[in-house]
Order: sequence, then structure tokens, then C-alpha cells
Amino acid sequence: MFQVAGSAILPRLASPNFTAIFRVSVDQESVQPMAGAYAVEEGKLVFRPSFPLQPGLTYRAVYQLAGEKAEASFTIPKPVPVSTTFVERVYPTAPAIPENQLKFYIHFSAPMSRGDAVKRVHLIEESGKRVELPFLELDEELWDRDFKRLTILFDPGRVKRGLLPNQEVGPPLEEGKRYVLMIDREWPDAAGVPLKEGFRKHFSVGPADRTPLDPKTWTLTLPAAGTSNPVLVDVHEPLDAALMLRFIDVTDSKGKLLKGAVSIEREETRWMFTPAQPWTAGEHALEILTTLEDLAGNKIGRAFDVDRFDRVEQSVSTDVYTLKFTIR
Repeated sequence: MFQVAGSAILPRLASPNFTAIFRVSVDQESVQPMAGAYAVEEGKLVFRPSFPLQPGLTYRAVYQLAGEKAEASFTIPKPVPVSTTFVERVYPTAPAIPENQLKFYIHFSAPMSRGDAVKRVHLIEESGKRVELPFLELDEELWDRDFKRLTILFDPGRVKRGLLPNQEVGPPLEEGKRYVLMIDREWPDAAGVPLKEGFRKHFSVGPADRTPLDPKTWTLTLPAAGTSNPVLVDVHEPLDAALMLRFIDVTDSKGKLLKGAVSIEREETRWMFTPAQPWTAGEHALEILTTLEDLAGNKIGRAFDVDRFDRVEQSVSTDVYTLKFTIR
């Protein structure tokens, strides 16, 4: 609402052109008066805009009648942005990863802006030396549909043996060293507001892992029939967190998928399935896609990186590996 002191002339005017008497507009050249309603209330000329005033814009009000003229400009202040978005977690969560690690998953508490990952994620040796170009630069960043999870890939040309970048520049990670994955606080979220705080993940690097996955080595802890306790699957090495949640299912004796909740814990070395309905006695199975990966990209029956001097094991020919178990 805008108002100015009225004049004795106002009540005597027949259908006055209030826009000519009291004009309110955005303070820019060639801008029409704002739409709104005028009224004379208790000796004051009042203007109520049809639409809310916009933060950050400057407005000008001009009053002119019978030789009287007054004008004023004012700006509607913008609300002070409050940083609330933060990095919830980074996978893998293990404090030690293999030298041929393939990726990181960065989870945010709210949707993020796009196009800033290359500038905002850094790999630093514990000595303080920056690792140059460790990550694969893509034209389109690898976000999930909610823009809350970003996949950062190490440059595979530097990870995989025998390729020119690996031979000329070397791997981005070196066994025996410690590193810090640094995420800038200035990274804006989808609303353009910087993160609440920066993030640091400290980790050490162990030997390269070139061993294919073998579910026969996994350890299952089974619940009793009639309960809704989870089945626990200890895989004995960290696996790819996103794929663990998607690539393992449980079926009953008829091959029907069971509904339930899946979770991972113990630094991605344990998979858990809690059924929606109590377990029934009988044969069940884990149905595992053979594209499930560990941290180095090794799949079931197939290593990611096979050197020409390494023995090549026969790959699994099916798309699903079945691991049977019995509920008693």
C-alpha cells in the first residue's frame, strides 16, 4: 500500500484520473504505471498494487496536483539467503580404497545446480599437492533424477593398465598414499545458495583390486520362518553402493520377487533385506545381476582391468547369478 497526504481538492473532483495525480511505477525508463486500486481514505490518497512488490526492485512514487509535487524512490530488500544444503555422505564410506577405484557418489541433502562439479570437487594428496585432472570431464554431469546424487568418475584412461594416459601421466591414486576429497562450500544448490559447509573425505589407498566377484564366498545369516527379521549378506569387500541397492533381489521357491526394504551397512560390505511379510519356510534365492560391481569395477566372473599377462577366467554367460538359501 502507498499513501500520500490528501488535498481538499480531491473530494471535489469528479471521477479524477488518480494515475495522473499519484503515479507508482518500477523505477526504470518507459515503464507504465503499476496496475492497482486508488481510494481516498481519511484525507489520504491510497494506492494498493494489484500484484505483490518484488524483492530487489526499485519503485518510484510521484504525487502531483495543483502545483504540489513530491516523489520518492525505494527498493524492496531481498531476503538474506540462508544456506541449508549440505553433503550428506560420500560413497564409498570405507577409509581405505583400492588404487584402481572407479568412482565416488556424492549425496546432497537437497537438489543442486548443474555444471559446477569440475570446479567444486578436488583431489588433494595429504601433503597438500593437488592431483591434476583425476576425474573424467563429461559434457553432461551424472546426476540422478532429483539432482541430489552426483557420480564422479575417475578417468578410466588413467586407471586401466596399458592405456596411453596411464603410461604417460600415471594413475590418479597411488598405493600407500593418503588423500582428501574436497568439496567447496561455494558450490550453489538449485536455489543458487552456497552449501552450508564444505566437505572433506580423508582416505588411504591400498593395492589395486583385479579379482572378479564370486557370490559363493559370501556369508548369509538367515532369519527363522514366521519372523520379519532381515537376511544378512556379508560380501567381505566394499561394493558399489548404488548397484548394491538395485542389483540384488530376493525370490521365493516359485521364483516370485519378494517385497521388502533393502539397506547397506558396514562400509558397503553388508547387504540387508527386510521382508514386507514374515518369511515362509522353504527355498529362497538371491537373484544378483552379473553387472554388480566392486569399487574397482570388477563384476561377477569378470575383472574390469585384465593385463595381457594375467590369466583370463571364463566369464559368467548368464545375466543373473542365483544364490539359493533355505528358510527353516
